[in-house]
Amino acid sequence: MKSIFLNIARLSIFIGSLALSAQTSSVNNSGTLETAAPKEIGMSSERIQKIEVMLKSAIEENQIPGAVALIVRDGKIVFHEAFGDANASGKELEKDAIFRLASQTKAITATAVMMLWEEGKFRLDDPISKYIPEFKDPQILATFREQDSTYDAAPTKNEITIRQLLTHTSGLGYGMIDGDERIKKIYAKAGITELFTTKDVTIEESVKKLAVLPLHHEPGEKFTYSLGLDVLGYFVEVISGQDFDDFLNERIFDPLQMDDTRFYQPEANKNRLVAVQYKKNENWEDLQTTFYDPDYPIKGEGTFFSGGAGLSGTAVDYAKFLQMYLNGGEYNGERLLSRKTVNIIMGNHTGEKFNFPNQYHGLAFGVVSETGEISGGQGSAGTFDWGGYFNTQYFADSEEQIIGILLKQTQGNTGDETAWKFRQMLFSAIDD
Repeated sequence: MKSIFLNIARLSIFIGSLALSAQTSSVNNSGTLETAAPKEIGMSSERIQKIEVMLKSAIEENQIPGAVALIVRDGKIVFHEAFGDANASGKELEKDAIFRLASQTKAITATAVMMLWEEGKFRLDDPISKYIPEFKDPQILATFREQDSTYDAAPTKNEITIRQLLTHTSGLGYGMIDGDERIKKIYAKAGITELFTTKDVTIEESVKKLAVLPLHHEPGEKFTYSLGLDVLGYFVEVISGQDFDDFLNERIFDPLQMDDTRFYQPEANKNRLVAVQYKKNENWEDLQTTFYDPDYPIKGEGTFFSGGAGLSGTAVDYAKFLQMYLNGGEYNGERLLSRKTVNIIMGNHTGEKFNFPNQYHGLAFGVVSETGEISGGQGSAGTFDWGGYFNTQYFADSEEQIIGILLKQTQGNTGDETAWKFRQMLFSAIDD
């Protein structure tokens, strides 16, 4: 149940700031995504066809059960196709299928944070404890007792900042997918909710439990993939006075016409949801409940809005979000972010801490460096990207005005090579 007091407080904040937070129109109007033939915007039809052949071959070779692929250039969709099956029963995959986007949620949450930053609500290097007091005086894990998952911790020198939460340098961990077994067990014992849930849990409850748990390391010391964006989902609630899902719907999804992107999908979309599949004896099977419930996002109490992993949606919806960034923060006459803010988001905020080769981390994405461009197959320097736990991926190249999205729903090592092939072959299809 939601706290009546919290709801009253949020309503007060929301009413007081309504005039300031209304969506703004732009002097620019890029229009909406349209379709075009590849040759109209400098792409080779023959080379794009090779991508189609590659994806069909991957299905025939049992690397993947199915995929939806989408290519956009200059605001025009030049390729959007579905291949293979949506579940282990052999249901044909459709282009408008809904996928669990998992960590593709993170960039949307970061965008929400930066929209509030533009309104002067906070500074990026403010301590998060200024807004969520439970994070005051963080501690670092020192010793761990295996028998009962108890531990000792030592105080940090510094507080966790909002910038560190955006860049995964806060020292927080990621529970069940964390690289440290000690953190996994501590988070499990504390009842931290990750990815998503069908249970009656709120992000406020989970984040406040997380706030008092030990960190991997000193805040700002290094890159450790974390639940930082989940913390920021609740932070958006605190700052805006709105539930996180309402904020995203009003401020991002509705202006961008992302009508199928939600934390919880209506029952009417049940047949469009792609099953998560895994290989068992070389056969594809639908995944059963593990530490998350595969019935999400159709079923559930509808109360947990994971800023790091909870959204589901379609390829076209996510392309609209990426196109807004390629347009410098504007889409169809609606300005979500200033062009200057987009430049800040794309900047190098991690230096050498980011442990992905040929990239750095901005405030919402991984970004290809100059050495990454030269290494080949990644796009131009400045190309931004990320992916999701269930084998989804996206990238967008500002210089070439290209978006690539490849959505699948698999778990485990399946021998899948489509991710790097899709990206490498897409940039090879430029013909201007």
